[in-house]
Amino acid sequence: MLDDATLDHFVQDGFLELRSAVPASVVAECQNEIAAALIAEGVDVDEPTTWKPVVRVDCPRTRAFETAGSQQVLTDAYDALLRAGTWTKPRGVGGTIPVRFPSESDPGDAGWHVDGSYDGDGGYWINVASRARALLCLFLFSDVGPHDAPTELKIGSHLDIPAMLEPFGEAGMNSTRLSVTLPRSTLERPSAFATGCAGDVFVCHPFVVHRATWPHRGAGARMLAQPGIMHNEPFALDGINPSPVEQGILRGLGCSPNPTTA
Repeated sequence: MLDDATLDHFVQDGFLELRSAVPASVVAECQNEIAAALIAEGVDVDEPTTWKPVVRVDCPRTRAFETAGSQQVLTDAYDALLRAGTWTKPRGVGGTIPVRFPSESDPGDAGWHVDGSYDGDGGYWINVASRARALLCLFLFSDVGPHDAPTELKIGSHLDIPAMLEPFGEAGMNSTRLSVTLPRSTLERPSAFATGCAGDVFVCHPFVVHRATWPHRGAGARMLAQPGIMHNEPFALDGINPSPVEQGILRGLGCSPNPTTA
């Protein structure tokens, strides 16, 4: 279970780290299945001549990934951050896996952004109630050090996004448009990097600003899944017993939560 101090840090920083969330034996199975998916794309993790800066594969829907995504430590974290019964249990891990290989070349996808969560005109959209997406997770399926193109997170950046989205109401905003209009003050926030051992999981607020980094100057493939955890209903934002994720949105809007029940 997550203690109050950890939850407070999540509200302030926008993410938390769950070390060794996925057992090593399960990670090894997942790595083998990612490698097999790459072979289908003409890329062999053991043959550098086939490598590209980044290759994206769909996260396999297999027993290994179902086991990885359903670890009790993850379920407990989602319950603590969102409230039990409010989120949709994922099938496996989900999302895509951008596999990054050692390269000095610009991978072409390394810009600052906030993930969109639902289809709209011209791509994915996002609204202040975070329709459809309740959390962003980063599953490390390989060891990731500072030279392995780790994902960069702007600490506390999720607090800047609600005020940008609020004027657009329920309809929301194109996530690409949002990302290219991020204020300098957001991009000047301190950074954290999603580094660690295979099996670690970073659980992030859906509004956290992040990017891929490059160049990758490590020794091998960096494997990371980036699924969203979906919720049953958008956040109410009424201030009544808000979850930690909702608290972050309310804080960004300058609202104080009301701990009493209706």
